[in-house]
Amino acid sequence: MPIITITSFGIGHHDAPRSAKPVVVDTKPLRNPPEDPAVRARMTQMTGLDRDVAFYVMTTPGAERLVEEALLAVYDRLLTQPDTDVDVHVSCTGGRHRSVAVSEELASRLRALDDVTADVQVVHRHIDRPILPSTKEGKA
Repeated sequence: MPIITITSFGIGHHDAPRSAKPVVVDTKPLRNPPEDPAVRARMTQMTGLDRDVAFYVMTTPGAERLVEEALLAVYDRLLTQPDTDVDVHVSCTGGRHRSVAVSEELASRLRALDDVTADVQVVHRHIDRPILPSTKEGKA
């Protein structure tokens, strides 16, 4: 049985996962709690595993499309290479909010598909790392 390993990580930590031909998901276009003054104080110390953060990220315009495209890419890989493991690399800046929420959503949807018999594993590489400074201009 193939294994689907979904790894969330923050590109700002400079130790991205490595594997041959991963499915790549870039969540940086999605809303980031530490950069939003309306939720910064409440959500910065939370992670994408927290319901409020996951909801915030997944209700960002474009989030649904991003997850659907990743789901189709993984499904296609399973169909074309049925006995091969699939690595999925889901990135954001710090690896605590967007990449975690999207990874969990993708894993949940893959597990719900009756015709996906692969074992779905999720690894959050940087979820416990410190919050990184904002990459937006004019912010610390």
